[in-house]
Amino acid sequence: MAAREIKSPEPLPVTPARRKRLGMYFLESDDRRTALGGGYTGGATPVNIHGKPLSELSVSKTGGWLAAFFIFGNEMAERMAYFGLSVNMVAFMFYVMHRPFEGSANAVNNFLGISQASSVLGGFLADAYLGRYWTIAIFTTIYLAGLTGITLCATMTSLMPNQDKCDQIALLLGNCEPAKPWQMLYLYAVLYITAFGAAGIRPCVSSFGADQFDERSRDYKEHLDRFFNFFYLSVTVGAIVAFTAVVYIQIKHGWGSAFGSLAIAMGMSNLVFFLGTPLYRHRLPGGSPLTRVAQVLVAAFRKRKASFQSSEIVGLYELPGKRSAVKGSSKIAHTDDFRCLDKAALKLKEDGVDPSPWRLCTVTQVEEIKILLKLVPIPACTIMLNLILTEYLTLSVQQAYTLNTHMGSLKLPVTCMPVFPGLSIFLLLSLYYSVFVPLSRKITGHPHGASQLQRVGIGLAVSIVSVAWAGVFEWYRRHYAIERGYEASFLTPMQDLSAYWLLIQYCLIGIAEVFCIVGLLEFLYEEAPDAMRSIGSAYAAVAGGLGCFAATILNNIVKSITGNEDKRRPSWLSQNINTGRFDYFYWLLTVMSVINFCVFLFAAHRYQYRAKQVTEIREEENVQLSTRGHTVP
Repeated sequence: MAAREIKSPEPLPVTPARRKRLGMYFLESDDRRTALGGGYTGGATPVNIHGKPLSELSVSKTGGWLAAFFIFGNEMAERMAYFGLSVNMVAFMFYVMHRPFEGSANAVNNFLGISQASSVLGGFLADAYLGRYWTIAIFTTIYLAGLTGITLCATMTSLMPNQDKCDQIALLLGNCEPAKPWQMLYLYAVLYITAFGAAGIRPCVSSFGADQFDERSRDYKEHLDRFFNFFYLSVTVGAIVAFTAVVYIQIKHGWGSAFGSLAIAMGMSNLVFFLGTPLYRHRLPGGSPLTRVAQVLVAAFRKRKASFQSSEIVGLYELPGKRSAVKGSSKIAHTDDFRCLDKAALKLKEDGVDPSPWRLCTVTQVEEIKILLKLVPIPACTIMLNLILTEYLTLSVQQAYTLNTHMGSLKLPVTCMPVFPGLSIFLLLSLYYSVFVPLSRKITGHPHGASQLQRVGIGLAVSIVSVAWAGVFEWYRRHYAIERGYEASFLTPMQDLSAYWLLIQYCLIGIAEVFCIVGLLEFLYEEAPDAMRSIGSAYAAVAGGLGCFAATILNNIVKSITGNEDKRRPSWLSQNINTGRFDYFYWLLTVMSVINFCVFLFAAHRYQYRAKQVTEIREEENVQLSTRGHTVP
């Protein structure tokens, strides 16, 4: 492939206090446009399912909100299955498979963590080889196969241990017949097949939905903003159904019907997704991003001793014209971050006419790696929020067992309590554009009320208030239980203390989740390189998985430090919540959240949005080059 050598201009005078921009060696003559501007850019052009560019007529007949709604259905069912398993599988392993409660909880936590942390695999396959549509199509089928296998496990007696003479007392004493090793092997196999399916779907659905909107449209930013809010609304609806309808089906009709309802919902959503195929717009996969990352690192290492001031420098290497060397991506303007990586694109005289990509990379390829590195601190700061969400799934339920869950004459099952964050999310998203945006627009002046990073920050701040309140209420609940003689009766509800005091921490964490996760998904989609958007979206899922693993690690550390069996001193996280100190644990989470929030503020302050960064670079280079009669387009 022919490539242009970008000749270095003669050095311009620079003030000693200011570092010279390497962008001076990167002069473009073609009319590049940014991804958020008014035109398609090379590889970013939408294509049909066969990989052919769409005509103007085809573009007008595909994509948009209609196509996005077909995608919402798939995400709703996936979230319904995910939360349905998370709320029911621990109890199923304990009551039906006769596994220890702690072991069952750890197995499900590992399932949740793996299904999220391994999402980078789905993002890699989508960006590298399959494209987002085919990745969703393949992994959603795997997901359905896993759910079907779980349903069979809950339905066929041969896949379960003997349930005879296994009443509540025998279960608590551990006298029930345990599941055979091959039965547990089967259950774990289908459970992790389901996790594997979820890992392939999760990083692709939000990106594929956002791909349906025309980036040339004047309302592109507004459509994208609304899309991610509606996308998370579909996630919330799936969670609400899992915490209510699926729990009700399990209580009334048994485990087989509960898991079967998840499989049926997933099958119907798959059908809806495939029916929308003629409406979808696609993006070309850009080839293996891992290969491109490796090429940049190897090329930069090879030229680590080269000096930017050397007379051997020809320029920074890039292809001519609008076409990018990375399929499925537009060109990316050079920035001065991570200057050591720029050596991978440093064109030396010794490189010759057609150098190996393991010795010389394009500026776009180098900038892709820079962007991925610059994105890392933001999702990393959301691990703490995901840790709190994971803790709430178990700790708040344990609190609810000691409280009165009656709402009038209606007794709400304790396992339904996690529905309240979902309801608060649903309410907030319903009022977001009519209440929050106009109000915050007056304060910030931002056209969408708040920037993506501001929304992430609001979410992290609200999560601090939520977990701090949880500590205050747990302090009050524990003292109330001890004063009224409930210290040993930790599974006996206190009729005078309502479980609905938990709604405050539930609603606050729901609000935090809306601002943080929705803002993060939109931020990652817009800021990630065109050919790595699925991997960018996978950052959010990986942060969720790491939050699950971090919760398990933190629990083990707290139990080992605060508990002492020899001295009969219960740990903070004792199974008897009335002798434990859940309030101390919540306040520990509060301190950790405050520290995490300070780190986020530092990272967000240093981060510069891509569109703004490109504009500032070009303005500065135009000023510097104007004295020589050049202009950066």
